[in-house]
Amino acid sequence: MEEQPVTSVTADPLIVAALDTERHVAAAGWDQPARLFALVRTAALLDREPHLRPQMGPRDLAAGALTAVEQEGLPATSSLETLLGRIAWPDEVDGCAFAIERIVVPPDAERDLPQRSESAVEALAAHPDRKDVRLLVAVLRDGSSICLLRQRDHDSDDAVATGRDIAPGLVAALRSTFED
Repeated sequence: MEEQPVTSVTADPLIVAALDTERHVAAAGWDQPARLFALVRTAALLDREPHLRPQMGPRDLAAGALTAVEQEGLPATSSLETLLGRIAWPDEVDGCAFAIERIVVPPDAERDLPQRSESAVEALAAHPDRKDVRLLVAVLRDGSSICLLRQRDHDSDDAVATGRDIAPGLVAALRSTFED
């Protein structure tokens, strides 16, 4: 996992959109439900919705820029696989971003977990070495992806880790939402 400062300038529209989306989610604080965003080419969006142009800055109007559009009303579920398995995107959507909070513990903490999932979650939440993290994964139809990871105890825009392989399972699940 490579760590890049979130304030770094990048020309990759997917990374720019992911960073902007992660900052947007972070501005609402912690203990949020999962959030889903459609990623659309800003130029195509402005062709359909020209009244949005005054809200755009120079970076938003750069060639290939992407705009994140939150998909509100995401149903609550305990199964991420079920939720993502029901999502399909229209052709106008170029990609998506998904933000979710998780608890991370050292590998040895998972050895003696109770069998019941509710009890296991309670044990993980009470573990003294637990870390609360927010993961944002963004993918495009062409298969490109980026993952961002923010830790609650290092909650600042310049401490967000980025990498392509932080959450390979979630990347694959989001890519599958674009398959026919």
